[in-house]
Amino acid sequence: MRRLMKATTGAATVLGVLAAAGSAPANDSSAQLATGGLVLTKTDAIEMRTEDLSISDKQVHVHYVFANTSGHDVTELVAFPLPDITVEGVDDNISIPTQSPTNFLAFETVVDGQRVNAQVEQKAFKNGVDETAFLRGLGVPLAPQLQSTDDAITALPPAAQKQLIDKGMAYDDTYDAGKGLEHHLTALWTLKTTYYWQQTFPAGRPVVVDHTYQPSVGGSAGTAWGDPTYVSEQDYSSGRALYCIDDDFLAAARARYAAAQAGKATDYAEERIRYVLVTGANWKAPIGDFTMTIDKGATNRLVSFCGDGVKKIGPTQFQVHYTNFTPTKDVAILILIPQGP
Repeated sequence: MRRLMKATTGAATVLGVLAAAGSAPANDSSAQLATGGLVLTKTDAIEMRTEDLSISDKQVHVHYVFANTSGHDVTELVAFPLPDITVEGVDDNISIPTQSPTNFLAFETVVDGQRVNAQVEQKAFKNGVDETAFLRGLGVPLAPQLQSTDDAITALPPAAQKQLIDKGMAYDDTYDAGKGLEHHLTALWTLKTTYYWQQTFPAGRPVVVDHTYQPSVGGSAGTAWGDPTYVSEQDYSSGRALYCIDDDFLAAARARYAAAQAGKATDYAEERIRYVLVTGANWKAPIGDFTMTIDKGATNRLVSFCGDGVKKIGPTQFQVHYTNFTPTKDVAILILIPQGP
């Protein structure tokens, strides 16, 4: 069975790349890629007047209004680096929402109502060395997360397989499935993917940008939240701080755990979503008007995330609103989902 993959993240940028690591995988769980929004490297020309961010386990949508305050039109090369995908072993287990070899988050951008036809650049690295040309010379796909890539390197002549293994770019997974020993190679490298386009910010006229993508949602078949013995574990306090888990959330989780132990309910499963927010501090000024809406997806789910002045605006939606906002930390969202009625 094809394993999922371990990865780090990027966010959209003008002539720059900002990255953040995804969380580490746990047993019976998949970890998430921390993805973010449109970013410029430090600029004195462009302000982010408005950011309206909506996050659910199905979609991330960000609506921006930008203003060029320089007094003249500014054209920049804009890039959206997708998260790095780093496969280090056959058991790597991180959630990737699509099987596309290039646009694995189904990323789309619309500027002033027109869809952007972005170009894509992909490179493969191992131990800091660009191995793109080497892989292309072998006729091997660059996406290490796909089964088709493993099949391609497994089909290579023995000499080429040995080259990959010697470089640490493949692992020989040998096993007997009832037909004798079989050799299946697993790709082990980092894929860097960047979407980019030229964008003009006219002087004196706002530019409206919308982008959407499917988030990488980490998950576990169960959850430790609610188990009274979890308070003695090393990561209990850090987890509470990361997701700003309050006493009401814990009480609800513990009630469900007790009911499950008594056979009166099913356990919770766990979903985790990360969003890189701090890169929003790279514009000319603080974000003038910032709104973030979190949708937990169903009324019987529990959700926890950090925010000041959180308001419930619907049966499943929670919102924060800030003005002149400079983000100083990223968003981490924890959702507990009943596994049955």
